[in-house]
Amino acid sequence: MRKTFWTTLVILSVVILTLSACGAQGGGGKAGFNSVCLVTDVGRVNDGTFNQYAYEGMMTAVEEFDLESTYIETQAQTDYETNINTCVDEGYDAVITVGFLIADATLAAAEANPDTYFIGVDQFFAEAPDNLVGIQYREDQAGFMVGAMAALMTESDVVAGVYGIDIPPVVKFRNGFEQGVAYINPDVETLGVYIDDFVAPDRGASAAEQFIGEGADVIFGAGGVTGSGGIKRAAEEGVWVIGVDQDEYYTTFGSGDTPGAEYLISSAMKRVDLGVYNNIEFLVKGTGWTSGLYILEAANDGVGTAPPHDAAVPQDVLDQVAEIGAGLADGSIDTGVDPNTGELLK
Repeated sequence: MRKTFWTTLVILSVVILTLSACGAQGGGGKAGFNSVCLVTDVGRVNDGTFNQYAYEGMMTAVEEFDLESTYIETQAQTDYETNINTCVDEGYDAVITVGFLIADATLAAAEANPDTYFIGVDQFFAEAPDNLVGIQYREDQAGFMVGAMAALMTESDVVAGVYGIDIPPVVKFRNGFEQGVAYINPDVETLGVYIDDFVAPDRGASAAEQFIGEGADVIFGAGGVTGSGGIKRAAEEGVWVIGVDQDEYYTTFGSGDTPGAEYLISSAMKRVDLGVYNNIEFLVKGTGWTSGLYILEAANDGVGTAPPHDAAVPQDVLDQVAEIGAGLADGSIDTGVDPNTGELLK
């Protein structure tokens, strides 16, 4: 009888400890957080730019914290509200929405669903409910660094940018790029165009061809698939190019297998994956979550530049760009760009 009592007690203790461990792993964070749903901007989760980067950040967290997940690829801007509501109706604990243009629909959903958390990539909220955070990036700093690189690499003293819709993140990239060029050499001419579509690679390619005809020998693409189409065409023509958001060597240029990969000198990187991952981690662990704005910049490695890979970029150029990155991080260099709107400060 005595032996049976102690055996039973040990078994019960093991069961209690096991259940406690499972509870901690299963999301002892914000209200038992254990599931997440991602809604892309117009585009796909393998588009090689910010939709893909957001998805990869989510999936890293999903695998690390054993979460349930799904994603919805938006086909048109009119689908934003419907797609978000699908995530909410299916009971996901958090909804990640990608892109500046989906911000209004995200805010409305957050206000209507206080028990669901919302993470908005590239979204600014002057006032946000407790369940909503907008992830902001200093695109102007990343643009400034690659603009400096463009000015150091050009031989024609003409560089250009193929940009997407002129929303704040894209404006920050453009003005940061042009300010970085001027920081190195104010005599270098900067050309650029906004294209009102993030998924029009043919239009990006046409813009790049026009800029090449005008003498540009370095072209920056900052407009999703549209920008990628521009730099892909330019690289095929033997022109130096710069990607955006993530390292386009691995996406647009197929890890070096795509023609022109040797002309990709860098990418202006914004760690969309890190921003998404960090905020999911905050929810899982129940600490660190702050509504409103979550900003990633040079000072916390949230933005930066990709290596040149196969491109023949001189070491002294890389060293100068690294020094500029350090100056942006410690505040000794300023881009001269408004970090919220992207407009020039002077």
